[in-house]
Amino acid sequence: MSDIPSFLADGGEAGALMRGLDWAATPLGSPQDWPSALKTLVGVMLGARQPMMIVWGEARTALYNDGCAAMCGAVRSGGIRPVREALPEIAGQGLLDGLDTVFATGRRHTTRAAPVMLPRAPGGVPERRFLDVVCQPMRDESGTVTGVFVEGADVTEGIAGAAALAESEARFRTMADDAPVMMWVTDADGACRYLNRRWYEFTGQTEAGALGFGWLDAVHPDDRGPSGAVFLAANARREGFGLEYRLRRADGTYRWAIDTASPRFSADGTFLGYIGSVVDIEARRAAELALAESEERLRLAVESAEIGLWDRDLVADSLFWPPRLKAMFGFPPDLPVTMEDFYACLHTDDRDRVADAFARAADPAERAVYDIEFRARSRKDGGLRWVAAKGRGVFAPSEPGGGPARCLRIIGTAIDITARKTTEERLVETTRRLDAVLDNATLAIFMMDERQHCAYMNRAAERLTGYSLEETQGRALHDVVHHTRPDGSPYPLHECPIDQAFPENNQEQGEEIFVHRDGSFYPVAFTASPIRDEGGVPIGTVIEARNIEAELRAKAQLEAFNASLEQQVAARTAELMRAEEALRQSQKMEAVGQLTGGLAHDFNNLLTGITGSLELLQARLAQGRLTEIDRYVSAAQGAAKRAAALTHRLLAFSRRQTLDPKPTDVNRLVLGMEELIRRTIGPAIALEVVAAGGLWSVLIDPSQLENALLNLCINARDAMPEGGRITIETANKWLDDRAARERDLEPGQYLSLCVTDTGTGMSPDVIAKAFDPFFTTKPIGQGTGLGLSMIYGFVRQSGGQVRIYSELGQGTTMCLYLPRHYGAAEEPEAGPDLAVAPRAEQGETVLIVDDEPTVRMLVTEVLEDLGYTAIEAADGPAGLKVLQSDVRIDLLVTDVGLPGGMNGRQVADAGRVLRPGLKVLFITGYAENAVLGNGHLEPGMQVITKPFVMEGLAGRIKEMIDAR
Repeated sequence: MSDIPSFLADGGEAGALMRGLDWAATPLGSPQDWPSALKTLVGVMLGARQPMMIVWGEARTALYNDGCAAMCGAVRSGGIRPVREALPEIAGQGLLDGLDTVFATGRRHTTRAAPVMLPRAPGGVPERRFLDVVCQPMRDESGTVTGVFVEGADVTEGIAGAAALAESEARFRTMADDAPVMMWVTDADGACRYLNRRWYEFTGQTEAGALGFGWLDAVHPDDRGPSGAVFLAANARREGFGLEYRLRRADGTYRWAIDTASPRFSADGTFLGYIGSVVDIEARRAAELALAESEERLRLAVESAEIGLWDRDLVADSLFWPPRLKAMFGFPPDLPVTMEDFYACLHTDDRDRVADAFARAADPAERAVYDIEFRARSRKDGGLRWVAAKGRGVFAPSEPGGGPARCLRIIGTAIDITARKTTEERLVETTRRLDAVLDNATLAIFMMDERQHCAYMNRAAERLTGYSLEETQGRALHDVVHHTRPDGSPYPLHECPIDQAFPENNQEQGEEIFVHRDGSFYPVAFTASPIRDEGGVPIGTVIEARNIEAELRAKAQLEAFNASLEQQVAARTAELMRAEEALRQSQKMEAVGQLTGGLAHDFNNLLTGITGSLELLQARLAQGRLTEIDRYVSAAQGAAKRAAALTHRLLAFSRRQTLDPKPTDVNRLVLGMEELIRRTIGPAIALEVVAAGGLWSVLIDPSQLENALLNLCINARDAMPEGGRITIETANKWLDDRAARERDLEPGQYLSLCVTDTGTGMSPDVIAKAFDPFFTTKPIGQGTGLGLSMIYGFVRQSGGQVRIYSELGQGTTMCLYLPRHYGAAEEPEAGPDLAVAPRAEQGETVLIVDDEPTVRMLVTEVLEDLGYTAIEAADGPAGLKVLQSDVRIDLLVTDVGLPGGMNGRQVADAGRVLRPGLKVLFITGYAENAVLGNGHLEPGMQVITKPFVMEGLAGRIKEMIDAR
């Protein structure tokens, strides 16, 4: 044995076979002569349990250990043979093809999970097995492949386990996807690897968005951090957990859910992750909240109602009273209480009654509800209190042998009802008094219950109907006194208006016919009102009724008298109306006389100035005295301008003047007139201007506003003959319904321009007539009385209002309220240079349509002097013929009021149809606002008011022609 090589010393059966073999008869020869590499690997192979095999030399001689024989189910052979002979069990199944590959190429060859049919033991039935085989080349010193070292492993169980796991996972996914709850699986790192179909349906997430840690995106932002922290903490401890959070549904709403999970471990205890489920608990949470609220309400109700709970234990012979109940009976909170203590507190008249009720509640045969009210004296102060107690017995079941049941304890509540009893006593007294009042009332009163049956009627009702309360109580009143019409036909209940007060829950009033007990009919006036409980639900009806036979007779007599009286009143009214109409006509004629007289006086003065200046001008021209011509011309022009101003005032008063409204900055307008006003009012009067910051703009005719402001300042000056102060103030005003109603305006935003003086003030009579035309408090010759009326007409025409605030001896404030304009104010335009009138361009032509020959002549001469070609027309049709021709027309200048059936606006509109974009300048001395569109002119149209300066007319014409 000492000759046995050391590398053959181990190896079990395979090693024993090798040690007993005559190696000299084999292709390998004596083991002592083997290459060192072969010796080493044989030693390794025999010492290993893992299946190993060495295939050596050209003969492919096979050496294998016990593990290889067991894996292949091979019979241990006593001889060394080629591998295909030594292991016929694996021959022909592809495993040995790898040996040939290694010998041929010298490269390693690996086969994983190769399916083969091998027996478990020699001679056994082959079974399907799976083997992993690794073949590695063995080389000599020259690098030539001399053998192959083979390692094998039976992986059948692993493959079967993996297949079983895959099948298990498939079954799990199928069951999980059909589960009514959401389910999930994570790996050991906490990342979610699976979510069932219910999760995706509930949250609307996709698989790509939810796996990993994406599922947290569906958790409410406020719950996301706490939920993630709980999950990761449990994952670190590898413990189960449960948490609640709000989970977003696919429609975007959040619902409460509970998430519970358990850890997963492999067979060897390796932590694999979690498997968990998520359940929608929104309904449960709502129920829990409702229960909590209900319990809290019950607790508050018990505390608020001062209810005390008690427990009488019959088995232990004890009595439990909480501090609240002890306080009710005057006991200290820490003092034990017995039934004897309880009975000692009871009023002597109530003690037996309470004891009897308690005994019946404890009797197993009766099991009565303990429900009683009694009087008790406080142990603390001896005060008498009323207590209401309720309770029930708790009974042990009957014994199996037929023994009787017994009461174990009685549990109940007690409440102090002293206040209620006091109220009931007062109510009894009040009811007695009310009955006395009702029984002595003259009005019949009936009270119906919820079935409309009579519950009460007073003495007056008994007298009215002929029935007593005992006869009607519990019966429908309709069936007693209202069942038949006077013609004998039945009166159905559903048609009765009295009965409708209950189902409609509304008060009903009217007149009906009742039937007396003696069968006679009589009219009554009634009021039927529903009686409602605390929730507003009708629980009955109260009916008030009275006999109105005498009233109806008196009413008929009164109506006959009124008919006669109405005829007399109508005749007298007609006479008064005729007298009033005559008076109004007289006042109208007086007003017209005053108006025409005033106008005649003012215009006679002005015409005297004009005609006198013209006569002197004519005389001086005939005399050749030209040096004084300018003085007479200036006098005539001044009188003409004053006449124009008077005309403007009249038009303003009538609200028919032509306005040229523009977006206006009132602060800028006031500041621009400040110097003019100071010169006008003189040095004896101080002027203060208070301009509001951020003042809104208004849409107004700025020249008319300037004239109005100057007139107001002149009036203020005249009211302060001894000097004083004038304050001009602007402000933004937002008028609500009340403030607007006081000023006769629509609610909204307005700008106010107020002029305040410290003068003599105005009496209420003067204020009432201040806006009347020709009304003035100034001496004759110092005022026309048209100033304020002009201002009033202009402001009203502009959509505003004027108000006077004055006290005698204190001063006066005149306020103009102008509607706000939502837009920027226009920059003021520079006035035309009237010294040099603009010249016409070559061929520019103006058509003048005016029925006044003098106006046509003057306008035509001025325009021709300035180089324009002027075409005249005396009326609308004549002007339209010119427009219908092919003559060049750069501008149409037309009066508004024209004879011939066409006014100026109609001529302009017809001209624009023929000549689109035709520019039109309206000239007028009377504002036909309806004709001009109430001041709203189309682009390319403007208006100028007579009288006008010719240079101004020329400038306006040039400006319009040049505009593009």
